Amino acid sequence: MVGIATGWEGSRRREELPPNWPTLRAQVIERDHGLCQWRMSDGSICAEDGTDVDHIRDRDDHRLRNLQLLCSWHHDRKTAREANAAKPRFSPRRPREIHPGLL
Repeated sequence: MVGIATGWEGSRRREELPPNWPTLRAQVIERDHGLCQWRMSDGSICAEDGTDVDHIRDRDDHRLRNLQLLCSWHHDRKTAREANAAKPRFSPRRPREIHPGLL
């Protein structure tokens, strides 16, 4: 479809994946029975259809124990949370101002 962006658009992430990624992806899908493995607050798993193979911790560790199947909803939220955590808290170009009440 024209005009619809995907999560991979503009990304070089695929180039960082190992040559056997399709095999690893298939193994994760089979191991996780095609279901999202996101842990809910009550300890159960989401169990929606899994669509995205996710790196649990290190994005360069492609061992099966570091991979899980997630639905796109949970994968998007996990990715956004990790991206926000990696952003600098304050702009490095502007010094932090002292609160007026402390002057």
